[in-house]
Amino acid sequence: MKIGIDAMGGDFAPDAIIEGAVNAASQLPPDIHIVLIGKQDVINALLEKYNYQGNQIEVVHAEEVVEMGEHPTKALSQKPHSSISIGFKLLKDKQLDIFCGAGNTGAMHVGALFSIKAIEGIIRPAIVGFVPQKKGGHAVMLDIGANADCKPEVLEQFGVIGSIFAQQTFQIERPRVALMNIGEEEQKGSVVAQAAHQLLKDNTRIHFVGNMEGGDMFDDKADVIVTDGFTGNALFKLAESFYDVAKERGIQDDFIDKMNYESVGGSSIIGVNGNVMIAHGISSAIAIKNMITWARKQVESHAYVQIAKALS
Repeated sequence: MKIGIDAMGGDFAPDAIIEGAVNAASQLPPDIHIVLIGKQDVINALLEKYNYQGNQIEVVHAEEVVEMGEHPTKALSQKPHSSISIGFKLLKDKQLDIFCGAGNTGAMHVGALFSIKAIEGIIRPAIVGFVPQKKGGHAVMLDIGANADCKPEVLEQFGVIGSIFAQQTFQIERPRVALMNIGEEEQKGSVVAQAAHQLLKDNTRIHFVGNMEGGDMFDDKADVIVTDGFTGNALFKLAESFYDVAKERGIQDDFIDKMNYESVGGSSIIGVNGNVMIAHGISSAIAIKNMITWARKQVESHAYVQIAKALS
């Protein structure tokens, strides 16, 4: 297995990326390799700084860097030798099993659509977030930022692909799918939410359990939480802030600790022909290490292959 990482992407790159990769490599089986993509001399100097002596980290040179504030489409077309562009080329050519990055999120999303492309039949690929549950484990929430506005048919499809993703990632035989709404009753919510509810309810391929309110997000009422990217992003970032608030107030709690963005480290883009994971721009070395652990799980799950089969 080859896990590709954009070594130059992120607010604390390349230092945090290289340190996280070195820490992850020490805990990976010998047949799993990390491929760091970026400026070779910079990466090699940092590998030396963090005393890396093993043979599970490879370096692929990339001369250019897509900066955080750049326009995604323009940056990728104008910088074909950037670490993101080269990473996606390697993924498309099957030289990587997954490509991960903490850099420009838009460029990562556009790069996936331009290179490995959306799975045939997918209306809109989505970003999946992992939501900790009080009883243990995680639910998956989609979308958490790729699609701010969603038609009912898109939300219905999120239910289908989210269900397959949860099934493959967490070995849940029949994942429970819920629609995020402002009330549990069927007639609640916007026109879009009401139409999506009916489509999800009528879809025999999923186990739809109805609407879910924001207060139920951590209560193990669903394995898949369906929402548009605007709502999902707001909810996800609110949940992550609980950890920061608790820390500021001197509160330590095992469950709240799971809301620390570092605990998972990354979010998957699903609905594309390959494995892609994006991380927070502020990612620390711990976050990168944990992202690599989840990246391995994603590759082993073969979720995108199963999604493609289901839609064929």
